Amino acid sequence: MTDSTSRPAVLRPAVHRHFHRIAWLAVALTLCVIVFGAFVRLSDAGLSCPDWPTCYGRAAWPKAASEAAAHAASEIRPFETHKAWREQVHRHAAATLGVLVLILTLMAARRRKLGVAQVLVASAFVAAGIPLYMHGHIGLALASAGLGELILLIAALRWSNDDLARAAAFTLMLIVFQALLGKWTVTMLLKPVIVMGHLLGGMTTLAMLSWMAWRATDRPVRIAGAIAMRWWLIGAVFVVGVQIALGGWVSANYAALACGNDFPTCVGRWVPPADFCEGFVLWRGVGVDYEGGVLDGASRIAIQLAHRIMAVVVFAYLLALAVKLIRTPGLWLTGVVLVALTLAQVGLGIANVVMGLPLAVATLHNAGAALLLLLLVSLLARLRRPTE
Repeated sequence: MTDSTSRPAVLRPAVHRHFHRIAWLAVALTLCVIVFGAFVRLSDAGLSCPDWPTCYGRAAWPKAASEAAAHAASEIRPFETHKAWREQVHRHAAATLGVLVLILTLMAARRRKLGVAQVLVASAFVAAGIPLYMHGHIGLALASAGLGELILLIAALRWSNDDLARAAAFTLMLIVFQALLGKWTVTMLLKPVIVMGHLLGGMTTLAMLSWMAWRATDRPVRIAGAIAMRWWLIGAVFVVGVQIALGGWVSANYAALACGNDFPTCVGRWVPPADFCEGFVLWRGVGVDYEGGVLDGASRIAIQLAHRIMAVVVFAYLLALAVKLIRTPGLWLTGVVLVALTLAQVGLGIANVVMGLPLAVATLHNAGAALLLLLLVSLLARLRRPTE
């Protein structure tokens, strides 16, 4: 028999026994929300419900144009049945995710003095902002949501993370801010910096939830070179995050086909005309409708080139990391999966260009980015030294 006292103790967070199950459900739902959100965005359905959080005044969506005509939102944008359901289903899925994260935060805060009360009061302020906004009290709605966020921030800073309370509170804060970004995506007419921020917020939510799920699941991976590998993984998360941001900027500015169907050249040239200064202006004022894009060709080419150049950096870094993982006992399978995901992601990116941005391929490209991030954060959450 093996002497159990010879094995290192496992420092599992003191969480509720069902915390990891709900966390994994939230991870799965977040992945679905990210992928479906990409589908909504790429199918030009992002503005199909001009009002928020309803769709032409309905909790679901109108089934016919006659049902939408009576609402004031019909004067902003004509109703399109085949698009409206996509936007509203995405909103409901995101709202369900918010409920799951609220439950996780309540479970994590239950051992804190007045922890549950603080989370509930903060949530009440956030929830109160929705009817205030719907009745036109925009300033009061923002103040109410901001007060709720402030309460969560103070609680998170005061709490330690031995029971994941701090991480859960920060994740709930992020979910609230994601809801605001979703609203602003519609009300500010697909402003690129908000669309990109909404994508990054979704990816960050996925990372935080997967980190909490693994920490609560207690499945550590112990290797001798854990510290060095952690820095490699942190670097990988950083470069992948930068590439995701650039990908969001490409999509938000409709620059995916700025080079036509040319690859690896762009508009038939190795050094095409590119305006990087204009292409990376983050804020262009309020009231501009960005559907279809507003930049000229040279600006969009600059955005596309930046995404391609960064793709080379990410590709080289991830392959180097994969080689290290394959050579590390116990991590070879993770290395193989990383190689497969990296090659698939590069292939999907090239296919987007040469095939003219098919909806299915473009959506899979977003899913591939999410899976890469999920793999890296998962290993980072599980990695331990042998004596840790």
